[in-house]
Amino acid sequence: MPAQALSDDQVGQELRKMTAFIKQEAVEKAREIQIKADEEFAIEKSKLVRQEQGAIDTQYEKKFKAAAMSQQITRSTVANKSRLKVLSARQELLDGIFEQAQKKLGDATKDKKKYEETLKNLLLEGLYALNESKVQVRARKQDYDIVKKAIESACKEYSTNMKKDVSAIIDEANPQPQDCAGGLSIVGGGGKIDINNTLEERLKLLQDNALPAVRQTLFGKNENRKFYD
Repeated sequence: MPAQALSDDQVGQELRKMTAFIKQEAVEKAREIQIKADEEFAIEKSKLVRQEQGAIDTQYEKKFKAAAMSQQITRSTVANKSRLKVLSARQELLDGIFEQAQKKLGDATKDKKKYEETLKNLLLEGLYALNESKVQVRARKQDYDIVKKAIESACKEYSTNMKKDVSAIIDEANPQPQDCAGGLSIVGGGGKIDINNTLEERLKLLQDNALPAVRQTLFGKNENRKFYD
């Protein structure tokens, strides 16, 4: 039996059903695409946010380290400047002390008895160091008389202690300068060895040798220093 042809109404109904189905499929497909797009957007957004956050964290860390380093350098610079100022002030004080001592060197010659004893001891030191039978003594012209007495006493003591004679004469051709504060020098070795025992030179030796003790007395012990001369 041959199929009946569809009426116009039936054809219209079938078309509407097909259209509705296709539309529904399209809507569902669009929804799926939208959902997938939203998910991909969310993933990409999260990825970008993490990347930006990482970049911000890295930049912040660099800036923080730079700021910390700058602060450390500033503190170190300030500490060094303060330390240098303290050291400079201390050195000025020490220099002032020895300058005052330099100005008072001449006072050591005022008491003739004590000065003669000082000259004798300075000469004895040179005699023991040279250990020669003949030496020359250079002194200020104004001290020649008292130096002669010191020579006599020193030679006598040296001979007694060393069990041998020694002679010392004043080298009048080469006196100590007029501005010399006092003391003497002992020349031996055929004029090649000169032991400078003037008061100025003795003060320099005192400054070099006694400076650590003077510094500790004035400013206290340096806790950072492990070795002392």
